[in-house]
Amino acid sequence: MTTDTAVPVRPPVRPAGYGVVRVGRRAGFLLHRRAALVSLALAVLLAALCVAYLCVGESFVAPVEVVKVVLGRPSPDELVVGTLRLPRLVVGLLVGLAFGVAGALIQTVARNPLASPDIIGISQGAGALTVGAMTFGVTSYTVLPYLSVLGGVAAAALVYVFAWRGGLHATRFVLIGIGFAVALRSVTTLFLTKGDYLVAQQAQIWMTGSLNGRGWTEAAPIGWTLLVLLPAVLWAARAQRTVSMDDDTATALGVRLGRVRLGLVALGVVLASVATGTAGPVDFVALLAPQIARRTTRTAQIPLLCSALLGAIVVVLGDLLARRLFSPTELPVGVLTAAVGAPYLIWLIIRGHGGRSGGTA
Repeated sequence: MTTDTAVPVRPPVRPAGYGVVRVGRRAGFLLHRRAALVSLALAVLLAALCVAYLCVGESFVAPVEVVKVVLGRPSPDELVVGTLRLPRLVVGLLVGLAFGVAGALIQTVARNPLASPDIIGISQGAGALTVGAMTFGVTSYTVLPYLSVLGGVAAAALVYVFAWRGGLHATRFVLIGIGFAVALRSVTTLFLTKGDYLVAQQAQIWMTGSLNGRGWTEAAPIGWTLLVLLPAVLWAARAQRTVSMDDDTATALGVRLGRVRLGLVALGVVLASVATGTAGPVDFVALLAPQIARRTTRTAQIPLLCSALLGAIVVVLGDLLARRLFSPTELPVGVLTAAVGAPYLIWLIIRGHGGRSGGTA
């Protein structure tokens, strides 16, 4: 006679550093404690930076008046804060968020910190088509972001096709992307030499990455794009975990890596292209934000929320310094971000971080 003995069911092993957040009695999700604390700190820092951005300018506005304007209450500083500074701040926030998430997604798929949209040709593709359109008379900032998406997607598709050799090798992907970036910059220069002088001057300023003159008209396209893509970003935050695994483990779990990677890259390309069309190619934001986020949170994959917040912080702080450092002369924000990002890129190459993750992506 045999008797059935119940086998005790062990609860699933919780990864180190994670806690469970309960939503009701049965539902819940894992939350990395350090990443949550870093995200909270970054959100507080970004909020303080936004207040400082609205206060500082040719005329100083008290923080109390800034809060009144933001909350829609009557204030004598409505023109300065609400009309001149607030729309530009919103554009900077949205552009920084988009660049931060785009850089995190593309670096995750390529497994290489050098795989940034502004290094592997995506921003250059968006810029080439945008400058070409400006050369032929299209100067509306409500149209340019959509043209930038087309240019960025086309450039990414070319890099993907040329880098594919039975798999997407990270080092080959980056090197081919750099080659396309150089070629597309040459195309952009050709457009500038063939266009009208005034249009060429406008395009040159746009190519440095600038928030000067940006307002609610420019904020609307990128704002709606981010809102529509929010469900895709939430999916990407979860899909990152499977992409970070080795190929054999992910395949054994039934993950279709090719489709997941293509989806993550496509999302990153669209975000980077829209941001480029809105403010121009603000270089190195997509390179810096994900790597700083990963080093501060110490997570296995790049945290999207931290990357987004850091991208916004870099753009807003860079634009604030660009407005005030050499006042009354105003520098494009891209000049400040490049001044910080270029030395960091050189450091990455010298340390050999760019080639460390050279496996098949």
